[in-house]
Amino acid sequence: MARVAGVDLPKAKRVDIALRYIYGIGPILSTIVLRDANVDPAKRVKDLSEEEVNKINSIISKNFKVEGDLRREVQGNIRRLMDIGSYRGFRHRRNLPVRGQRTKTNARTRRGRRKTVGSGRVIAGDKGAKAAPEAGQEK
Repeated sequence: MARVAGVDLPKAKRVDIALRYIYGIGPILSTIVLRDANVDPAKRVKDLSEEEVNKINSIISKNFKVEGDLRREVQGNIRRLMDIGSYRGFRHRRNLPVRGQRTKTNARTRRGRRKTVGSGRVIAGDKGAKAAPEAGQEK
């Protein structure tokens, strides 16, 4: 199994598809990396030579931020937004949608499961509430 940027690439897949398993590399960057390394995108990962794997690895490490470095940068950007008190940072802090989506309905992915809220009124006889005296029993 070829290891590129700390990620094991699946052997049976084409190289252009397998590179997308690396966080930060999508379809466009995958084709750019393979073009720069002079590797056929239709080639399977198991058919790559050690030299080709090293070429791909060096191109990715020199030119692109991937995996841990990229994740750290994104988390740092979010933390900075929260620290300066911006609206986007506030939305991140409260786990609400950040990019202007509606929240009256939907937004379940960010907000989690529904929490049904009751009316808050106390029914007579519940929770230690005094029941009103019945007619004819006044002292």
